[in-house]
Amino acid sequence: MGLLRKKLLSSIDSLLKPKEIKDFCPNGLQIQGTDTINKIVSGVTASQALIDAAIDVGADTILVHHGYFWKGESQPLVGMKYKRIKSLLDNNVNLIAYHLPLDVHPLCGNNAQLGKLLQLDDVSPVSDVKPNGIVYSGSSRKPLSGKEVKCHLESSLERDVLWVGSDSPIRTLAWCTGGGQGYIDAAVEAGVDAFITGEVSEQTVHIAREMGIHFFCAGHHATERYGVKALGEWIAENHDVDVQFIDIPNPA
Repeated sequence: MGLLRKKLLSSIDSLLKPKEIKDFCPNGLQIQGTDTINKIVSGVTASQALIDAAIDVGADTILVHHGYFWKGESQPLVGMKYKRIKSLLDNNVNLIAYHLPLDVHPLCGNNAQLGKLLQLDDVSPVSDVKPNGIVYSGSSRKPLSGKEVKCHLESSLERDVLWVGSDSPIRTLAWCTGGGQGYIDAAVEAGVDAFITGEVSEQTVHIAREMGIHFFCAGHHATERYGVKALGEWIAENHDVDVQFIDIPNPA
């Protein structure tokens, strides 16, 4: 029979509560397709490659972390944006996207999921950093070297990781998935030994060296695969609909 789009959106909104978070893009339905949903493809970014892959497997809905209509982006529907949206409209495919609400959620959020993947203890949001859940922290059961953390990240995320650090041991870690390098100051303020994020800026290296904190750049895409995957699994568990996660590799 399928799942009504309206019911799915209401269910996800009840879980993620997007209206409570100020964001840089619209959360929820971004491109309208079929009213009845039978197959969902989830993925990190609504790239042409993901759209094509979803259409190939017969999906009528795409669920992503990185959708469209970002604050400050060019508005005309031309070029790459036109091709992507035309593909969705021509095939009557819904595009549903959740950005910050999917970063901070305590169950399906990118930060919560990364802590789970890394098998850390005492995983919880860092207090006084808004929105709540944008930076998480946790601890290791035993002291680790920077090299050990780097190897653990590379094994867990299946990609190379940049490490800036020293010989000092690591017991406590903070992280913000994706482009969260600007939160290194919050990690320093929290007093942790190491900070993990997806991207690096030139000044991040200097901050890490001068503030005496280990810094790990583990990839924007790699650190944000797990929130949308977890959300898709939650949907499949709570609704009678097929959900398939498709990972489009991205070295960034």
